[in-house]
Amino acid sequence: MPNTLQKLAAEFLGTFAFVFFAAGAVCAERVPQGSGAGGLGVALVAGLSIAVLSAALAPVSAQFNPAVTVGLWITKRINTLEAFSYWIAQILGGMAAAFFLKAVLPREESWLPVLGGTPDLARDFARLPALGLEGLITFFLVFVYFATRSEEGVESRYGSAFAVGLVYTLGIVVAGPLTGAALNPARAFGPALASAHFANQGVYWVGPLAGGFLAGLAYDALYARRRPAA
Repeated sequence: MPNTLQKLAAEFLGTFAFVFFAAGAVCAERVPQGSGAGGLGVALVAGLSIAVLSAALAPVSAQFNPAVTVGLWITKRINTLEAFSYWIAQILGGMAAAFFLKAVLPREESWLPVLGGTPDLARDFARLPALGLEGLITFFLVFVYFATRSEEGVESRYGSAFAVGLVYTLGIVVAGPLTGAALNPARAFGPALASAHFANQGVYWVGPLAGGFLAGLAYDALYARRRPAA
């Protein structure tokens, strides 16, 4: 059974990797000699990074998203202290990845034009629909996490890792051009802090956290198995 330090280290490393690859892919699109993978390529990079890291760390801890953590907390799968500990590890992982990218990427060519991959709203796309879009996609992301993750064993969590990664990919394809598709407060906050660009940060916190909160409640209300009374 993994101890608390191992779980927190897994959350830090997994979130670091996700933000590094997801934000790094956005930055790499700006390099003139880049691959030109486009929006679909950026979505695949983010989804595959979540899938691979979640599969690798499934036996330890593989949430990597405060919205997943809040869903686990509201359904009493983790306690309040655990939830805050995971949040801190996830946010620190996102921050570390963003500052690492800032340190190694060409500043003028790739970092500054996209503010280190910081998500932001498309012109004329209002905050309320953006919040709803981020929240709805994160709802399905967390719902799939619950639906594919076995309570009894680790084995099913490998399949869950790839299912959740696919939801990330689909969500970024749909919402990326409109909101930047963070779907994860740690993904939004790390690059925002590194680039000192905090516009519309509330969208990337309230929307995903509300989506994760409601997804946990909805899954338990609809499908969670009830233990027989003693």
